[in-house]
Amino acid sequence: MTGTPARTLLLWCPDWPVLAAEIVDGVPATGPVAVLHANRVVACSERARAEGVRRGLRKREAQGRCPQLTVVDYDPGRDARAFEPVVAAVEELVAGVEVVRPGACAVAARGPSRYLGGEEAAAERIIEHVAQSCLVESQVGIADGVFAAGLAARSGRVVPPGGTPEFLAGLPVEALGRSALADLLRRLGVRSLGDFAALPAGDVLARFGFDGALAHRLAAGRDHRPLAVRQPPADLTVTAEQDEPIDRVDVAAFVARALAEQLHERLAGHGLACTRLGIEAVTEHGQELHRVWRHDGLLTAAAIADRVRWQLDGWLSGSSGRTGARPARPTAGIIRLRLIPDGVIAQAGLQAGLWGETGEERERAHRALSRVQGILGPEAVVTAVLGGGRSPADQVRLVPWGDERLPTRPGPAPLPGAPIARPGRAPLSGESIANGGGRAVSAGRPADHSAGGVPPWPGRLPAPAPAVVLPSPLAATVHDAAGEAVVISARLAVSAPPARLVVGTGRPAEIVGWVGPWPVDERWWAPAEARRRARFQVCLADGTALLLAVEGGQWLVEAIYD
Repeated sequence: MTGTPARTLLLWCPDWPVLAAEIVDGVPATGPVAVLHANRVVACSERARAEGVRRGLRKREAQGRCPQLTVVDYDPGRDARAFEPVVAAVEELVAGVEVVRPGACAVAARGPSRYLGGEEAAAERIIEHVAQSCLVESQVGIADGVFAAGLAARSGRVVPPGGTPEFLAGLPVEALGRSALADLLRRLGVRSLGDFAALPAGDVLARFGFDGALAHRLAAGRDHRPLAVRQPPADLTVTAEQDEPIDRVDVAAFVARALAEQLHERLAGHGLACTRLGIEAVTEHGQELHRVWRHDGLLTAAAIADRVRWQLDGWLSGSSGRTGARPARPTAGIIRLRLIPDGVIAQAGLQAGLWGETGEERERAHRALSRVQGILGPEAVVTAVLGGGRSPADQVRLVPWGDERLPTRPGPAPLPGAPIARPGRAPLSGESIANGGGRAVSAGRPADHSAGGVPPWPGRLPAPAPAVVLPSPLAATVHDAAGEAVVISARLAVSAPPARLVVGTGRPAEIVGWVGPWPVDERWWAPAEARRRARFQVCLADGTALLLAVEGGQWLVEAIYD
């Protein structure tokens, strides 16, 4: 934080939030426009200022001064996206640009001034280039430090070297951009940056705190940090243009190998490795094909070549129509192939086993399954991910091989003493859901986080989990010993002990043990999505254990226990 600040060139685009609204949303900046945040004006157009609109006015007061005022909501994301082409245009002439905020960017002035023939010539060249490239008006200020250069840009001024403290001294304290501090300083009789800079630094720190001490340094022309230049993202994409369309797998494999080597060399040159690879192809008829391959490790050159070859094999060997198991073939040969490293990380190396055997079996399996995906599509190979839910079907999510195996819902908190269904045991009167009984209040309220912030999923089944979960529940009927259908009342009362089970049109099976019901009343606060059901565990005479559910008066077989 010591030393003289570096000479800084700062490009400033006046009323940038208004211009960004015109660029992105099409709001004409030539008319009276005001950008509002928290019901106050944060930027306005020149036409609006002519009507008396100023920053800080409330919406109603601004509209009172200018009835034709067009009001736009403040969107920092929109401002940043619209400013990116301006920064790119500046980077075409100079390197090491820092984006101060949307609408302002800074660069060390030494390089451009030496290359473009002086500071004033560099400023004129950059302004002209931005105007031609982006059709945006801008102003440039040059001074010692980013803060002073930003203030100089407001008037398009080049402050001589060493003249920054004198330039700042005559500016009002409002130039610091700290309204509360400026108001306090004015009440204390400090009206200019020169008066503020003349105060002892220790007294300023004791009276105004760290932020006041930082503002004091800026008022004296001493920046608190050097330029934080941004590094333009490297273009890592590799493309192969083909004179003759590719319609054979062996030719595609040759092209894939060369392109994979090129991509791997480019990544290695930047110290990066690929974990997610995008493969794009364009056919002679203009058809665009795209697929993303994921890998939990680092993709080597051979691994990249394999995946490109498999993908091209899958495209070129696809079915002739759209109804087959394999994806449809392209309508013509491939004339352009592009590899996009969609996910990259720093290459830190990979420690192999002493004899090279570490992970070989797993890698072979991964290669085989990935090749199947390349031929049949990513959804052809899936793995199960266990997460939260009340039923076995809710707790399992199938994700394509290679995708991140993350549950969509957090798992349940453990419930101590959860029972296991035992043959011949009916639910005890008065037991609750927590201990597996059948006289509980409905569950599923939207804000139940009783176990350390993790949803406990009240109403879920106790352990053990069923071995087989049926993709579609089977309709069934349950009868008591007298042959009457067993029904469940709204209060979860069982009409009679279950005695026989008939699945579909099959033969009756004797029930020798049962436990339940476990009621679930989900999303009762949303009538269109509400679902109410009760579950039972039953054991049949042949030793089979089933999970049954009753919903809308219909018995269903949901799962089978091992």
